[in-house]
Amino acid sequence: MSADLVIKNGWVVTPERTFKGGVAIVDGKIASVGPDDTLPGGKQELDAKGKHILPGIIDGHVHFREPGLTHKEDFASGSSAAVCGGVVMVVDMPNTVPPVTGPDQVLEKQRLAEEKSLVDFGITGVIIGSNLPQIMPMARAGALGFKIFFGETTGNLPCPDDGLCTEIFPMVTESKLPLSIHAESREIMAYHMARLKAEGKNDPIFWESSRPEICETASVARALFFAETFGTRLHILHMSSKQATRMVRDAKARGVRVTAETTPHHLLRDSREMEKFGPLLKINPPVRSSDHGEALWKGLLDGTVDMIATDHSPHTLEEKGSDPFGKLLKPTIWDCISGFCGVETGPSLILTEVNKGRMTLNQYVKLAAENPARVWQIYPQKGALRPGSDGDVTIVDMDRETVIDSSRLHSKTKPSPWHGWKVKGVPVGTVVRGHIQMLDGEVTGKPIGRLVRPAPVG
Repeated sequence: MSADLVIKNGWVVTPERTFKGGVAIVDGKIASVGPDDTLPGGKQELDAKGKHILPGIIDGHVHFREPGLTHKEDFASGSSAAVCGGVVMVVDMPNTVPPVTGPDQVLEKQRLAEEKSLVDFGITGVIIGSNLPQIMPMARAGALGFKIFFGETTGNLPCPDDGLCTEIFPMVTESKLPLSIHAESREIMAYHMARLKAEGKNDPIFWESSRPEICETASVARALFFAETFGTRLHILHMSSKQATRMVRDAKARGVRVTAETTPHHLLRDSREMEKFGPLLKINPPVRSSDHGEALWKGLLDGTVDMIATDHSPHTLEEKGSDPFGKLLKPTIWDCISGFCGVETGPSLILTEVNKGRMTLNQYVKLAAENPARVWQIYPQKGALRPGSDGDVTIVDMDRETVIDSSRLHSKTKPSPWHGWKVKGVPVGTVVRGHIQMLDGEVTGKPIGRLVRPAPVG
């Protein structure tokens, strides 16, 4: 047998073990994984000497802004950033213009993405209350799951009240898809923001105070109650606080069907840095003090927090209200938009922590590949190095050191609080279903991305 692509002479990393060898890919699927002398010849071969061969990294939370907000990002630029970060698949959020509220929007986003995307993708639908009859049609159209914005964010979509939640949660349970939530209480944040404005506290350092920990935990508690009552698969997006982490841990112990993700910025940054980085570091929910980050790290290592995603959410510098170095250019922090690039920088940031001994590379693979695939019910099609799985591979050089330069990011808009951050551990190859999409930081592939449909397990 001759394979289409053979990647060999590296260190194969799975959640369970690391061994010398490689993988062979035939017709877009993994045909064999093992020591080099067990692999077939390949029409195309990559020598991964000194490098690690990982299951393709999945970023389970991105905003590629298409349709309607393409001055910030689109599937071409966003997927270019993804492959340069070693990412083979993304899950795109629904707060576009128009938002993904029905099957027609799912199909339109699929069409747009398949024309441009270098990576495979999943599509989420938003539930705003008035579109309850569209939940099952969106599932049939191929949505990977659903999202509710309990907190105000880009697009300012309506938030269902508790009465509507008593209908939404059982309907999502029937769909067998996960319901992801942006967990912030609108009432709590509105109260604190009004208070801070009235007190003239308009500097970036007050951003975290406008959305304190209780803002997230109150929303998580509410969602956990509904999920436990109606048996819904619940996924907490970009979890940021120690109390929410404890609540998820306790809920899992009771058997609640809940998963959670956190982000590199909530793991590695501190709210005090808002003084220096200002609007560049502004995001929802906000970066908090380091004790919250420590609790999230513990949650990742003990299984409470299931995965790492980036919440890649690019904006222009003008929208951010900042110069490239974080200087506030608008009258107040309240005038500046939340969010920043992440899909390209996220893997290297966490690989750097692997090099520091914060977690093993095997643990990282579970959190960045296997678990995202499990959360979104696409495992083992994605997130695994095993025969029959998609031929998705991320090759990383754990010895390579570099400094993040925001001007060289591949996103359409590049404001980033990671500019100047030193990293050690860099993706140097991205393979999507056997197609080499990036080598040594250069985009080498074409738009071959496909919609990934879930395989619900009940």
